[in-house]
Amino acid sequence: MLNIVLLEPEIPANTGNIGRTCVATNTRLHLIEPLGFRLDEKALRRAGMDYWKDLDVTTYIDYQDFLDKNPGAKIYMATTKAEKVYTDVAYEEDCYIMFGKESAGIPEEILVENQENCVRIPMVGEIRSLNLGNSVAIMLYEALRQNQFAGMNLEGHLHRLEWNK
Repeated sequence: MLNIVLLEPEIPANTGNIGRTCVATNTRLHLIEPLGFRLDEKALRRAGMDYWKDLDVTTYIDYQDFLDKNPGAKIYMATTKAEKVYTDVAYEEDCYIMFGKESAGIPEEILVENQENCVRIPMVGEIRSLNLGNSVAIMLYEALRQNQFAGMNLEGHLHRLEWNK
């Protein structure tokens, strides 16, 4: 099972959307405090819809608490400062993909300590970053693809409609 880690997320709608994506992909969500909202906030519930109750979510008091409770975890860190592109790495089926808060990303001191595991999503121009929910979806689905979408529905079925004559 893959893991998404949000370090100090600030916007409840982003976290709600990410929670919904995690439920749809059987991915664990890890939230590292401080959060910019309360977990019972209306905007979070609205974005996560009725899926939030099915989410496998763990909260941590800080980054060190997260590390202490997940020893030996393989953590990839999403940042615009990385030299490698997110498609350049092979995601293990139980790895962690970490994203920083919307206003500042992952702190530089954490990135420097983990430089070999930093990855970026390519963009043109001087745009600061993509939306957090979009970034999570892009990288999570690449990791799922590399793991052959294990346990996921791979085909849909259209229903044939009969038209009245």
